[in-house]
Amino acid sequence: MTTFTAPFALFTFGFGEMLLVFGILMLLFGAKKLPMLARGLGQGIRNFKGELKPPEDDREEP
Repeated sequence: MTTFTAPFALFTFGFGEMLLVFGILMLLFGAKKLPMLARGLGQGIRNFKGELKPPEDDREEP
Protein backbone atom coordinates (compact mmCIF):
# COMPACT_ATOMS: atom_id res chain seq x y z
CA MET A 1 0.00 0.00 0.00
CA THR A 2 1.42 3.36 -1.00
CA THR A 3 0.52 6.67 0.53
CA PHE A 4 0.26 9.89 -1.41
CA THR A 5 2.02 12.92 0.01
CA ALA A 6 1.55 16.33 -1.46
CA PRO A 7 4.70 17.74 -3.03
CA PHE A 8 4.27 20.99 -1.11
CA ALA A 9 4.21 19.22 2.25
CA LEU A 10 8.00 19.49 2.30
CA PHE A 11 7.86 23.30 2.22
CA THR A 12 5.97 24.07 5.41
CA PHE A 13 7.26 26.89 7.58
CA GLY A 14 7.65 26.40 11.28
CA PHE A 15 8.55 28.88 13.96
CA GLY A 16 12.28 28.39 13.49
CA GLU A 17 12.13 28.99 9.75
CA MET A 18 10.05 32.14 10.21
CA LEU A 19 12.55 33.45 12.76
CA LEU A 20 15.39 32.77 10.33
CA VAL A 21 13.61 34.60 7.49
CA PHE A 22 12.81 37.53 9.79
CA GLY A 23 16.44 37.71 10.92
CA ILE A 24 17.68 37.75 7.32
CA LEU A 25 15.21 40.51 6.46
CA MET A 26 16.40 42.52 9.45
CA LEU A 27 20.00 42.20 8.26
CA LEU A 28 19.17 43.15 4.69
CA PHE A 29 16.79 46.05 5.22
CA GLY A 30 17.22 47.20 8.82
CA ALA A 31 14.63 47.85 11.47
CA LYS A 32 13.53 51.23 10.06
CA LYS A 33 12.70 49.95 6.57
CA LEU A 34 10.72 46.83 7.56
CA PRO A 35 7.51 48.66 8.62
CA MET A 36 7.54 50.62 5.36
CA LEU A 37 8.02 47.42 3.36
CA ALA A 38 5.20 45.66 5.22
CA ARG A 39 2.88 48.64 4.74
CA GLY A 40 3.65 48.77 1.02
CA LEU A 41 3.06 45.02 0.69
CA GLY A 42 -0.28 45.31 2.51
CA GLN A 43 -1.41 48.19 0.30
CA GLY A 44 -0.39 46.26 -2.80
CA ILE A 45 -2.39 43.22 -1.73
CA ARG A 46 -5.38 45.40 -0.85
CA ASN A 47 -5.24 47.11 -4.27
CA PHE A 48 -4.94 43.76 -6.02
CA LYS A 49 -7.98 42.37 -4.19
CA GLY A 50 -9.91 45.54 -5.04
CA GLU A 51 -9.11 45.09 -8.73
CA LEU A 52 -10.38 41.51 -8.69
CA LYS A 53 -13.86 42.58 -7.62
CA PRO A 54 -16.32 43.33 -10.41
CA PRO A 55 -16.88 47.05 -10.97
CA GLU A 56 -19.87 48.56 -9.25
CA ASP A 57 -22.38 50.15 -11.53
CA ASP A 58 -23.43 53.64 -10.44
CA ARG A 59 -26.43 53.64 -12.75
CA GLU A 60 -29.90 53.25 -11.29
CA GLU A 61 -32.00 50.45 -12.72
CA PRO A 62 -35.39 51.51 -14.12
